[in-house]
Amino acid sequence: MAGLSIFFELLVAHALADFALQGEAMGSGKNRHNKIHQNTGKHFPAWQYWLTAHSLVHGGAVYLITGSVLLGVIETVLHGLIDFSKCEGWINFHVDQGLHVACKVGYCIFLLSI
Repeated sequence: MAGLSIFFELLVAHALADFALQGEAMGSGKNRHNKIHQNTGKHFPAWQYWLTAHSLVHGGAVYLITGSVLLGVIETVLHGLIDFSKCEGWINFHVDQGLHVACKVGYCIFLLSI
């Protein structure tokens, strides 16, 4: 039952970080193709900062739930790569969310195996 509890906690954290805590600025800012980056006269952080910050929120959540710095770092990197792929148009929103959930499944399998 511990695996199911951790999986549920990871899903809740993902929903919070990807929806409730991701404001409009971050959602727009993490996409290098968003028109917000075309206005060079405005002081707005580069897309890399937004994507990194968003990915770190997810990685931090995984770390807090699992207690594993390794899984937190892996989540930070994978979340960034998945979201970058979505922003580039290589994958759609449904694939993006499916990959994020698949990562959580992988973390649970890893935790149950140690």
